[in-house]
Amino acid sequence: MDFDSLLSNEISKSKPDKARKFVRRADIEAERRAAYEAEQRALEEKRQARAAAKRKAEEDELAEKQAREEKRRRLAEESRKRREEEEKEEERKRRKRLGLPELVEKPEKEEEDEIGEDEEDIAEGELVEKLRAIGAPAVLFGESHVERLRRYRRLTTVVTDGPIPTTLRLVEEKDMKLDGTVPKDKEGRKYLFRQLASYFTLVFSEYQAAMERERRDTLTSKTAYKAMVETRENLKPLFRKFEKGELEDSILEPVVEIVKAAQERRYVDAYDGYLRLSIGKAAWPIGVTMVGIHERSAREKLHTGERGHVMGDEVTRKFLQSIKRCLTFAQVRWPPEDITQLMG
Repeated sequence: MDFDSLLSNEISKSKPDKARKFVRRADIEAERRAAYEAEQRALEEKRQARAAAKRKAEEDELAEKQAREEKRRRLAEESRKRREEEEKEEERKRRKRLGLPELVEKPEKEEEDEIGEDEEDIAEGELVEKLRAIGAPAVLFGESHVERLRRYRRLTTVVTDGPIPTTLRLVEEKDMKLDGTVPKDKEGRKYLFRQLASYFTLVFSEYQAAMERERRDTLTSKTAYKAMVETRENLKPLFRKFEKGELEDSILEPVVEIVKAAQERRYVDAYDGYLRLSIGKAAWPIGVTMVGIHERSAREKLHTGERGHVMGDEVTRKFLQSIKRCLTFAQVRWPPEDITQLMG
C-alpha cells in the first residue's frame, strides 16, 4: 500500500460521519412522560409534606386549646368551691353572731329508678333470658334492673309501618266498628284506642294514596298535597295520646261519636259532632245584642255554655281540623246511600 492510500484512509477516519441520525417519537414521548411523572411525584411529596405540617399544627393547636379549656374549667371549679366555702363560713359566723342554730348540710338525694304504675315488672332471671332470646346484651355495665327492663321494652316495642307510625297493634277492618260508648275499664279503653287508631290509619292511607295518584304540577294539586301532609303531621299528637291513653273524656266521647257516625256514613251527624266539639254549645251573638234601655230576653245565655277545646289548645285544634279533613275525604271515598248525609 502506497503513501497516498494510507493518507486517504487516515483522513477518512478523522472526518465526522455526516450521516443523519433519526430518533423515534416513542422515545421522545417516554422521556417526556418520565419527566412529567417525576415532576408530579415531587409536587405530590411537597403537598403531602404541607398537609402533614398543617395537620400537626392543627393537632398541636387543638391540644393547646383543650389544655387551656381544662385549666380554665379547673380554675373555675376551684373558684366556685372556694366561693361556696367562703359563703358558708360567712353564714356560720352570722348565725353564731345572731345566736341562730347552725345549718345542717343535707346530703344530695340520688334519683332512684322506680317502675311506673303502668309498667309491668319482670323477674331478673326471666328478663335476662328474654334479652338473650332477642339477641341483645343481657347486662350492660352500670345498668340497673329498671334500666334493663326499659331497654327490653324499647327493643320489643313494635311500630307499625303505616302512614302514621304507632306502637298500637292495629285491628282488622271488621273489628273497627264502634258501639258509640266509652268503656271505663283500662283494657276496654286500650282496645278503643286501637280501634280509633286503626280507623284513622285506614282513612288516611286511602287519603294519601289518592293524593299520590292525583299529584300534578299545578297550584291546586300542590295545595291539596300540602294539606294532606299537614293532616298527617297534625294527627301524630292524637296517636301519641292514643298510645299513652291520655285523651280526656271530654274529647274522647265526641271523637267516638264522630267516628261512629262516619263508619255508618252519616257524615252530617259526624260534622255536627265535630262542630259541638270544636266550638261548643255557647251561643254566638251576631249583630246588635242590646237596643234601648231594656235587655233582650235570655241575653245572659249568649256568653254561657261549653267552650270549644280548639280555642285554648293549638295542638288539639290542629288534630281536630285533621279529623274534619278525614271526614271530608271519607264521604268521597265511601259515599253515603242517603244523599242528605253529604256535608256541604
